[in-house]
Amino acid sequence: MALRVFAIAAHPDDIEFNMAGTLILLRRAGCEVHYMNIANGSCGSASLDAEAIAALRLQEAKNAAGRIGAVFHPPLVPDIEIFYEKGLLARVGSILRMVAPNILLVPSPQDYMEDHMIACRLAVTAAFCRNMRNFPVDPPRAPVDGDVSVYHAQPHGNRNSLNHLVQPDFFIDIGSAIEEKASMLAEHKSQKEWLEHSQGVNAYLNTMRNFAGEMGALTNRCKFAEGWRRHNPLGLCAAAADPLVDLLREHSLEQVKPDASADADNPRC
Repeated sequence: MALRVFAIAAHPDDIEFNMAGTLILLRRAGCEVHYMNIANGSCGSASLDAEAIAALRLQEAKNAAGRIGAVFHPPLVPDIEIFYEKGLLARVGSILRMVAPNILLVPSPQDYMEDHMIACRLAVTAAFCRNMRNFPVDPPRAPVDGDVSVYHAQPHGNRNSLNHLVQPDFFIDIGSAIEEKASMLAEHKSQKEWLEHSQGVNAYLNTMRNFAGEMGALTNRCKFAEGWRRHNPLGLCAAAADPLVDLLREHSLEQVKPDASADADNPRC
C-alpha cells in the first residue's frame, strides 16, 4: 500500500517555494500526495477585492496541485487569520485524521511571517492529537492510529525572523524535479504580480531557483536542493522512523563541513 504524504502550508505558493521538489520526488516514488494551504490568499492583491483574489488563488492552487496529481484540500481561513486557537485547530485536525498521512511536510517553526509559523504549529498539534479520542475535531472524525513522521521545510528565503540562515538537518537533491517545481509555481500568476508590487520581488521563478540554489550550494554536491529538519518523534512515530529519507535515499544529502572532505563523496545513508 502506498504511503500517504500530506503537505500543509499557510498560503497558495508556499508549498511550491519550499516543499514541492520533495513532494514531486515522493510522488514519483509511488506515494499518494495531498496538498493544503490553510489560508486562501485573500490579501494578495493591490487591485482585486478579497473575494475575487481568493477565488483566483484557489484556482491557481488547484492547478498547481493538479500538475502532480495531488489530492487538493481547500483552504480554511482568510489571510492573516491563521491563529493558534481551538476552532481552527479542530478543523485542521479533522482533515489530518481524514488523510491519515504517514509523512507530514510542514513549514519551518522559524520564519519571517507569523502565518507560516502558526500554520506549522497547527499542523504539528493536529498530528499529535490524531489518535486522541477525547480531542474533538470539526467535523467529527474518529481518531487514527499509526506513525506519522513530521518534517519541517526551510523558511521562505531560508532565513528566520531575525534574518539568520536556518541550517537544515539534511537536504533533498531536487535537480531532477526543478522544472516540474517551477511549472507548479508558475501557476500562481496573481502572486507573482502581488509580490512584485508589495515586496519588490522580481523574477518570481528565479527567486525560487535562488532559494533552492542556496541549499544546493550548502551540500557541495548538487545544484538545487530543499532543506529539511525532522521533528521530534515523541508522540508521533518510532524514534528511528525516517520514511522520507528511506524513500528518497538516492536524493538525500547531508551538509559537507569544511573538515569533512574525506566523506565528500558519501551521501547520507
